[in-house]
Amino acid sequence: MKFKLDEVKSRRKSRIDFKRLKVLSKHPFAVPVITGFCLILLTIAFVLFFGNAKQIQVTPDSKIVIITDAGVQQIVPSDDKTVGTLLKRLNISLNQGDVVQPSLTTPIDQDDFRINIYRAVPVEIVDNGIAYYSFSAATTPRAIASQVGVIATASDYVTSQPTENFLASDAIGRQVIIESGIPIVLDLYGTDLPLYVHASTVAEVMSQENIQLTSEDQVTPSLNSSISPNEQVSISRSGIKTEIVTQPIATPVQTTYVSDLAYGTSSIVQQGSPGKEVVAYELSPYGTILDPSSPIQTIVTVPPVTEIVDEGDSLSGIQGDMSLAGISPADYSYVDFIVSHESGWCPTKWQGEIGYCPAGFSQLYANDDDVGYGLCQSTPPDKMAEFGADWQTDPITQLEWCDWYAQMKFGGWYNAYIHWIDYGNW
Repeated sequence: MKFKLDEVKSRRKSRIDFKRLKVLSKHPFAVPVITGFCLILLTIAFVLFFGNAKQIQVTPDSKIVIITDAGVQQIVPSDDKTVGTLLKRLNISLNQGDVVQPSLTTPIDQDDFRINIYRAVPVEIVDNGIAYYSFSAATTPRAIASQVGVIATASDYVTSQPTENFLASDAIGRQVIIESGIPIVLDLYGTDLPLYVHASTVAEVMSQENIQLTSEDQVTPSLNSSISPNEQVSISRSGIKTEIVTQPIATPVQTTYVSDLAYGTSSIVQQGSPGKEVVAYELSPYGTILDPSSPIQTIVTVPPVTEIVDEGDSLSGIQGDMSLAGISPADYSYVDFIVSHESGWCPTKWQGEIGYCPAGFSQLYANDDDVGYGLCQSTPPDKMAEFGADWQTDPITQLEWCDWYAQMKFGGWYNAYIHWIDYGNW
């Protein structure tokens, strides 16, 4: 009963306060006083919530940046020159093992510029049976090992698997397993080659190294012999002289095109490295190579490591520069068609460069007035200098020239588009 009585009193008090408020509202100074009081409260709230944040200034040169941090997205205007300076200004801290795409030094040079932050999770590295624990957001086994400071050589087998028991292993991410090869010395026709092999017999060494034996080759020890560390394996062939040539193997590059990075930006997912191989040639009695196109053996002594790259293919930002260049929205589709066919929306591409977008202006054809350059393949390129000193790399400056050229030569983008359809150029 006491609860109900208190509740009635509370409701009665609320009605009395409301009546007082109605009476006060009829006072001639009530409205401005109440309004001022509310503004003071709003100002205090704003200071409390935003007073410690650095103000974001929006200028005509600001770029729209889309930041995705562990799956949470925010969109901000930015005058910052690089990814790193923007994240620092926004007080976005990076922890051990976190990954940022693209890199912190990447210039922010277009609207709808995209930054992805991947937060690290605990991982387990098992290096030849010894376990280490760290944090990483890398996505390939080699990249994880490299990021946490565990060195895996090019000859090591590096694999990963999901953590089977994260309570026991203290890892909720990946378990990376590193298996080093066995060091041996291969005597190839009188030349010693240090190798690391993942083999248990001499025959497996021959297979792993893709060594093609003939009936004239003598192998010591025998093919079915077991391999032990620092074993010497010899391949000889009587009656011939050979020359051993060491040559580099270029770093293989595996490129994946992703829509969550802006066009023209890229991120190295796994660092690659070049390899080495030795080539054995048979010599003539005069000491010259008998047949350079047919070596006796080719053996990879240092395997190359594939570089894995994420290449951005989101065109929303750079195509958004059309409005900043003063191009009418009615012409966007015609501009997109022509620029896509001329340069693939790459402001740093020379005529003939196919399949990639250079990171900056190259002097490759700088002295050749017959080679096109830039978004619209201006020929010669320096015609665009009239529209800005940054014509070599700035897409807006280039588009301003493109727009002038379309109007001057064809009377507009639609006519330029029709000409391109008919003749394959403009």
